[in-house]
Amino acid sequence: MSLLRQSFRLIASRPEDRRAAFARDVRAGLTATPRHLSCRYFYDATGSRLFEAICDLPEYYLTRAEREILQEHSPAIAATCPRGTVLVELGSGSAAKTRLLIDALLKRHGRLLYVPVDISSAALEDSSKELVRHFPGLEVLGVAAEYQEGLRHVRDEVTGPKLVLWLGSNVGNFDRPAAVEFLRQVRGTLSPADRLLVGIDLRKDRGILEAAYDDARGVTAAFNLNLLQRINNELGGDFDVTHFRHRAVYDEDAGRIEMYLDSVARQTVRIAALDLQAGFDSGEAIHTEHSYKYSLAEIEALATAAGLRGERQWFDEQRRFSLNLLAPV
Repeated sequence: MSLLRQSFRLIASRPEDRRAAFARDVRAGLTATPRHLSCRYFYDATGSRLFEAICDLPEYYLTRAEREILQEHSPAIAATCPRGTVLVELGSGSAAKTRLLIDALLKRHGRLLYVPVDISSAALEDSSKELVRHFPGLEVLGVAAEYQEGLRHVRDEVTGPKLVLWLGSNVGNFDRPAAVEFLRQVRGTLSPADRLLVGIDLRKDRGILEAAYDDARGVTAAFNLNLLQRINNELGGDFDVTHFRHRAVYDEDAGRIEMYLDSVARQTVRIAALDLQAGFDSGEAIHTEHSYKYSLAEIEALATAAGLRGERQWFDEQRRFSLNLLAPV
């Protein structure tokens, strides 16, 4: 694909489609046993701001560890990319860490097309416009969509070699079979010249992990509880968020952090847009997220099962986190 004449362009799925999906998934989750809500809906405008705050917390090592890797190794990563490579990122957020790789690619090749895919169109537009102001030679095609829809847009809009980024250990939000299946889908969009760079958090001590997802300042708790406030705002819910408590626990055998919202009283919640009443017992939980952690052997098995092979692997100094460069088999 030739570089865009404009420095920034945005493709967005229709807001009414996203609202309908939100309503459908909230109904399904709150009428299920046990109850659950999808972590994909954390990121309204407030949720996105809270997550940026989480990334700066002393307990949340993931962002610092991944940034350390990119600071040290972005030139080496850029050196693996042929001229004309398009940088595609799934779940781009503010693209704060991605700037390091953008800078390295621009220094090596002079020009770059960056295609960030993120569910939050507002955050995507803000970050993309800031990037093109900051980096001469950068052009951005923003795609406001979930991963699968975003990959369809990438397939339709982008030709030539691609480096696809999936940073932040977002793979951990999929259970292990679903992670394999999603990576197979990504593999299906790759040509032999393309590469996938995946950030994967590593197994470690329970205390470190639980503190990272339940910080002393309560920012992660506010982030989790904001999901209920989003239901109030967008679907006419009457959740009293003070009647729910954030909880994060590490299941060592499964290798995953689990996040919940626990009802602290017997209560009934009404959601007008769904014509739904949901009764909660005291102590009843809504599951909102799991985050899987991987050993090195599990990373290799994940890649192999998805039809990928590892080419390079980088770690932070304390070996808490990994970046994995994968090629299609």
